Amino acid sequence: MEVTASMVKELRETTGAGMMDCKKALAECNGDMQASIDWLREKGIAKSAKKESRIAAEGLANIYVNGNRAVILEVNSETDFVSKNEEFTGMIDTIGNTILNSTVNTLEDAFELECGEGTIKDLIVAKTAKIGEKLSLRRIEVVEKNDDESFGAYLHMGGKIAVLTVVKGANEAVAKDVAMQSAAMKPLYVFEKDVPADVVERESAVQKEIAMSEGKPAEIAEKMVQGRIKKYFKEICLAEQPFIKDGDISVATYVKNNNGEIISMVRYEVGEGMEKRSENFAEEVMNQIKGN
Repeated sequence: MEVTASMVKELRETTGAGMMDCKKALAECNGDMQASIDWLREKGIAKSAKKESRIAAEGLANIYVNGNRAVILEVNSETDFVSKNEEFTGMIDTIGNTILNSTVNTLEDAFELECGEGTIKDLIVAKTAKIGEKLSLRRIEVVEKNDDESFGAYLHMGGKIAVLTVVKGANEAVAKDVAMQSAAMKPLYVFEKDVPADVVERESAVQKEIAMSEGKPAEIAEKMVQGRIKKYFKEICLAEQPFIKDGDISVATYVKNNNGEIISMVRYEVGEGMEKRSENFAEEVMNQIKGN
């Protein structure tokens, strides 16, 4: 029996399995839909669709660079145990290199990129079934630079933190120093001008309240706030932070001393802002055994 595109589509929607797996199942079962569903279940492929509601806040971030184009991404798993799996890290490399060698710039478009047998979305579904945990491509950012600019790529703790910077004028070593600074000191913004007005207003109100609670008159408290906001900028803005290799100068000054200027920074910390699982290592191992 001929396997049609509509049959493959129906089986994909029913099971959540990848396109090529659905096509193979239908071919093996002579187009019988229920038999194809059972075939996918027996192979463990259909299991992946049932994992969508589970929490995946572990995983790895990585960076891929080719010439003037770079991609930083975060791929999540349910447990840190799986993030060390070669099957998982290989999947990340496939995803990263596929995006890098394409022209897409958004997460939505990345899911539809072809990467061997099927799309990136198909690959994630297939690996979810094989590995036995929910896996997800959470976010990507494509960064492009000019010829007079340098990328700084840095991974910390094997990919738990990834930072991609761009500096103009200075070399790659300087750009990497800036990336290491970001990984260590966790800036929220690059420059003072990037800090939203409402964030500054809220911090100013908090600092004024603290100063007045210390018994300072309102006019004195106001002056103290200005100084404390400057200190606040040095904590949250990359360019204003004291440089970790020389605390007497700022990061911006360090780059300037090397004939450069900071252009941009992207910092990914795996699982930031996500709900975390609360399981111990023994439970993690048992889940792996049950999933296989």
